[in-house]
Amino acid sequence: MMEFITPLIYKNLNFKRNLTMKKQDPVLIMLGLILIQIVFTASACKRPPDAQPLQFALTDGWEIQSSAKVAEPGNVISTVSFEPDNWYKTSVPATVLAVLVDQNVYPDPFFGMNLRSIPGTDYPLYKNFSNLQMSDTSPFRNSWWYRKEFQLPSDYDNKSLQLHFKGINYRANIWLNGKLLADSSEVAGAFRVYEFDINDHVIRGSNNSLALEVFAPGKDDLAITWVEWNPAPPDKNMGIWHDVLITATGPVTVRYPQVVTEFDFPSLDVAHLTVSVELQNISDLPVKGILKGEIEEVNFELDVDLKPNESKVVTFDPREFDQLNFKEPSIWWPIHYGEPNLYKLNLAFESDGKISDSQSINFGIRQVTSELTGKNYLLFKINGKKILIRGGGRASDMLLRLDSARLETEIRYVKDMNLNTIRLEGKLENDYFYDLCDSQGIMVMPGWCCCDQWEKWGEWDAEDYSVAAKSLKDQVRRLRSHASVITWLYGSDFPPPTDVEKMYLGIFKENNWPNPHQSSAALKPTEVTGYSGIRMLGPYFFIEPSYWLIDTARGGAFGFNAETGPGASIPSMESILEMLPEDHLWPIDEYWYYHGRGGNPARMLDIDTKALNARFGEAKDLEDYVMKSQLQAYEGKRAMFEAYGRNKYNSTGVIQWMLNNAWPGLYWHLYDYYLRTGGSYFGAKKGCEPLHIQYSYDDRSIVVVNSFLREFKGLKAFVAVLNLDLTEKYSREISFDISPDGVERVVTIPELQNLSTTYFVKLELKDTDGKTLSSNFYWLSTTKEVFDWAKSYFWTTPMISYPDFTALQTLPEVELTVTSKTVVQKGEELVYVTVSNPTKNLAFAVNVRLTGGEGGEEIIPVLWEDNYFPLLPGEKKEITAIYIGKNLKKEKPVVVVDGWNVK
Repeated sequence: MMEFITPLIYKNLNFKRNLTMKKQDPVLIMLGLILIQIVFTASACKRPPDAQPLQFALTDGWEIQSSAKVAEPGNVISTVSFEPDNWYKTSVPATVLAVLVDQNVYPDPFFGMNLRSIPGTDYPLYKNFSNLQMSDTSPFRNSWWYRKEFQLPSDYDNKSLQLHFKGINYRANIWLNGKLLADSSEVAGAFRVYEFDINDHVIRGSNNSLALEVFAPGKDDLAITWVEWNPAPPDKNMGIWHDVLITATGPVTVRYPQVVTEFDFPSLDVAHLTVSVELQNISDLPVKGILKGEIEEVNFELDVDLKPNESKVVTFDPREFDQLNFKEPSIWWPIHYGEPNLYKLNLAFESDGKISDSQSINFGIRQVTSELTGKNYLLFKINGKKILIRGGGRASDMLLRLDSARLETEIRYVKDMNLNTIRLEGKLENDYFYDLCDSQGIMVMPGWCCCDQWEKWGEWDAEDYSVAAKSLKDQVRRLRSHASVITWLYGSDFPPPTDVEKMYLGIFKENNWPNPHQSSAALKPTEVTGYSGIRMLGPYFFIEPSYWLIDTARGGAFGFNAETGPGASIPSMESILEMLPEDHLWPIDEYWYYHGRGGNPARMLDIDTKALNARFGEAKDLEDYVMKSQLQAYEGKRAMFEAYGRNKYNSTGVIQWMLNNAWPGLYWHLYDYYLRTGGSYFGAKKGCEPLHIQYSYDDRSIVVVNSFLREFKGLKAFVAVLNLDLTEKYSREISFDISPDGVERVVTIPELQNLSTTYFVKLELKDTDGKTLSSNFYWLSTTKEVFDWAKSYFWTTPMISYPDFTALQTLPEVELTVTSKTVVQKGEELVYVTVSNPTKNLAFAVNVRLTGGEGGEEIIPVLWEDNYFPLLPGEKKEITAIYIGKNLKKEKPVVVVDGWNVK
């Protein structure tokens, strides 16, 4: 990136939290956005005394065992006198297989084809296991016991106690101190949230024993599926996969607080805030009290009477509470549009001068709306402003293991790539994920998954309807106050039938869902809501960069494409060595296909490899294949995002399929499972650059795309066309202005003669001071690609011929000079790297890495400012990396530079 940005970007890349309350200068906002400030936010406002709710997490000290090895029943296992014998120790959340892998019962299922050696992984290769029954010999066909002993804190005396489960997959019998709390007919559904009154079961001042008999989902259950993204674990992710905790309250509980914002569009000067919360009297006596609320320095309260065992939603209406009409509020904006400002809401119910219960949430003052354009394309607006959705589809870890530090890194990667959205298809993540997205201005599109019982509505029985309804209700109440959550897709590949859709819509209404919702991600209207405005017609495998600007029928840059992408994302050599055994590294074999995709068609990697060999020349070995794959992935991801950017708002959104992989994969990711960043990452980062200059593959126009809500004046675009030997065949300099969120075509390169078969287009965008704001570099060919449009199908459009980049193999080797400087800032280290090309030849696709010591392991995770960049003769580039110092293992960081033709 440009030199004037570099010091400031990485100065502000610290993981801090800070609730933002003050109005920001718009110029500073713009600068902060350009600098990609990744600043995590949280702080505290004043709270009523003793308002902090009592919560006791049941995280550590669990043990698990198969019911096949335990003869005793639940009323015995759940007593403190029971002595587990050879049970597996763990903490929760943890699925059964995750525990067994952690305890080294089974080998690392992510390496090679080890997964197939684990008992129960005997389902056919490349089949969707969620639609199949477990085999009779599977160790996971039996139920498994989770057990924990605990003692309550002393300050829980004289309190009412509730036991909470935020995720159990799939069914469970729950026992406490020898008594059954709920059986598997009541506890069913992977996405249910449970709360149980345990006052009559718990022992105060002594040990308690909690035991769950957990059952894996069957093929007809509304569970968790991996579709064809990756193979499925043999336990089908059975177990406790979200948090377990105990809360202590008085006679009235405070649940599900919510703040809904309304503006008087187009003005954003006043935000009308409606605050609501559910109160429940869990006693057998009537209760009178005061519900008190606080937002920053704004206070409000209401007298409330509750009958015995009554539940009531209490609402503070801004028409009645004028203080909830916030003037000049600090508005929550997604990345590139402004700061993701957050406020804190505190609510407490007081009775007889004591706080019975309280809740606090962070929320953003923002309003999300959506509409269909004249062409029936879904268009989102944030605070009344159109926004082009640019994101990726996220996958959880295949064993549903939770790692907060890893999650923080992944959200940093999303923001660093300039993406603004994450789609969650049936992988609904824990609360911390949404908190991170709230604080970083990353929008989230959650919803149900495809390809299993969730979309087999014709086979649903009464339990399915019940589980689906309760699951949606629980998730709506959990997610509705997160600023980052902008919609809910209650269908994926297909919309639900009328009765199911009406059921879902009723739940949204009854539970005050404040955001849009869509019937599916598919181009299929319903009788109830019509078109969703979204499509998912591919492609998913290799496609030429020009496709996105040429195609007008399937995946091209028009409308809203909810899942698509240009195919393989071959990881770096280091990652390949981590995932595949030595005797299966090269050539490509069944081990590669196993890590390619989890479903049929299984050998789609062949499509990408065929294109790679035709375009860049036959890969002679693994190292050559990996390097060429980085180029192909870079240009593919860049082209897709650039096309949608150029065509906004005829194009309204694109979700790269996928953002990441659930295990070490070769397909569909922008960063790999080990958190290494390759060509896909930097191609996406370049293509989504918020102020960006780009080349159009369809008409040779040079276009500048502005994703900020401010104009830029006095910009200059520099365009050069170079032959393979770097002789200049064309150059132009153009001055222009660009409007907020605008697109400007600044020049069209004419048809040129005497170009080499492979040639280059070099672009730069500068401000009035001559500082570079954006740069880009394309390799093109006079041999044009030819699509076989008649054979287009869901996965891709076949090619009749490919562009010819084989001459890149003739580029002379170059030796670059490198200098670096390391600076420690607040626990993280920044490395300022200068790479210079003193030769007379092009250095192509230069890639910079850090290792811990000379010849040591690569340091990850790292945020690199740029990579796979060119250096012309005499050029130098300054880039910055930020990494967490603890990953260094006290070894001095060493800068390693390689590339297409770098010695």
